[in-house]
Amino acid sequence: MYSNKENVNILTALLVKWGVKHAVVCPGSRNAPIVHNLHACPDIECYPVTDERSAAFFALGVSQVEDDAVAVCVTSGSALLNVAPAVAEALYQHRKLIIISADRPAALIDQLQGQTLPQANALGPFVRKAVNLPEPHDDTERWYCNRLINEALIETVRGEGGPVHINVPISEPLFDFSVESLPDERTIYMHQAVTDAEAVMAVAEDFKKAKRPMVLIGQTKPENLVECDDYLLALDEYAVILDEKLGNDMLTEPQYIDEMLLNIEGEEDDYLPDFIVYMGDTFVSKRLKEFLRKAKEARVVVVNLDGAVRDVFMNATDVVQASIPDMLAALAATVYQKKATPFQRKWSMVADQCYDRSFKYEPSYSQMMAVQDLCFGTSELDCEYQFANSMAVRLGLLYSAQYMFVNRGVNGIEGSLSTAVGFACAIDAVVFCVIGDLSFFYDQNALWNNNLTSNLRILLLNNGCGGIFRTLTGLKESAACETLVSASHQTTAEGICLENDVRYIAAHNEEELRDGIKELTTADSLVPILLEVFTDPEEDDRVYRDYFYGNKKQMN
Repeated sequence: MYSNKENVNILTALLVKWGVKHAVVCPGSRNAPIVHNLHACPDIECYPVTDERSAAFFALGVSQVEDDAVAVCVTSGSALLNVAPAVAEALYQHRKLIIISADRPAALIDQLQGQTLPQANALGPFVRKAVNLPEPHDDTERWYCNRLINEALIETVRGEGGPVHINVPISEPLFDFSVESLPDERTIYMHQAVTDAEAVMAVAEDFKKAKRPMVLIGQTKPENLVECDDYLLALDEYAVILDEKLGNDMLTEPQYIDEMLLNIEGEEDDYLPDFIVYMGDTFVSKRLKEFLRKAKEARVVVVNLDGAVRDVFMNATDVVQASIPDMLAALAATVYQKKATPFQRKWSMVADQCYDRSFKYEPSYSQMMAVQDLCFGTSELDCEYQFANSMAVRLGLLYSAQYMFVNRGVNGIEGSLSTAVGFACAIDAVVFCVIGDLSFFYDQNALWNNNLTSNLRILLLNNGCGGIFRTLTGLKESAACETLVSASHQTTAEGICLENDVRYIAAHNEEELRDGIKELTTADSLVPILLEVFTDPEEDDRVYRDYFYGNKKQMN
């Protein structure tokens, strides 16, 4: 049986027809008719999560597993505002979140009623489409309701894809569940041409004539590079390919972008490209962006399905609407069996030096050692990585040999743990979440969750502060650095784990770290496992700087 609210039933029917299989639902009374319907649909799996901010990031994690659309249902009032950080992240990751908010009737908004605020466009620029459904009274209003929902769902998949918001006013009484079946709703499908084949081939023909060709692959969904290995191998023999493990894991080792750029300081002009093809989204490396902004004479072709102008290096010359596989295929076909350029060989020599140095570098007990040990200890496992922002992702880029899921859309610290929890719920493989202390404690409600699965493993890097701030030149001179900027603390996760049935392990030295990593990577467990690694922030900073700047001295 379903709700007697027509707009709720039309929405539910269309979610089913659009193939939505997952819904994260938050408690409330105004959204109870929607939650009831979602639960009543045999094709939709519901995940209950109480904290709305955590719930939306949980949904983001679920969506990352197979790039599925995931609904997030919240009640009226400020509940909706709490999903904004995850929605913004989903926008830049091109993930298909469908935010469904229950609302009071329009006549009651701003009339001092409980849990009311203007919800219709509350998520503003962070969604690709926002619709406010009517409460239908006739066929025209039913048609309008159907059309609005179809318009919103089309936007989840158009081009690169992204999040949408569907606001559902519901009048009282709320709890009449007497309708036997959902309506047979019309579905509007959009068929789109996604690649400008002529422009792609023109770019490829010009690319093979370049003397210093470079391909960049920023953060992108792993499924965007499925079956692209042959294209990348062909290109790698001819041109310079720069990427991070947020974009491509074809190569079996990290690429050491920052290390390479440090090593060529003073000789940058010799390493600047004359033709750049940029696919995907963000890079973690700020140094790379600063370096390529110097390529003022280069042709810079930006490639994406939306045809959006993303002028990261402030020197874009072309925007081509195309998929990553289509562009890679065209580039590979034009350079197939061509000899490597001197430019490619020059970069390759620097990369080999950085690889050798990294392989031989042995950090002392620190956060770097912890991440190194985890990545080395999981290299043969069938597992997935979820890295948090700030120092966690930067350390991961030094040692990860496989794809890293990271919330780099807006780079916030909130929600990294919730994303990992949702991801682990939707996949059978073991999921390793590497996270810093501020990110973990900020998002600790991720573990206040009945959906926790035993395949989740958490490496918590706790040095009692925001370690990333110590790497910023000059900031340590501020009297506010320790307490106000770095947010020094003495918190531990042990009690949080006890409360939420998570197995807890602590490490305070190298021996305990090695034992903990072994337990984290080999133990069978009926519950999630968390290893909390306590380190000294000064030593963490010293080891990190020694790796980079000692690296430069020894290679020159």
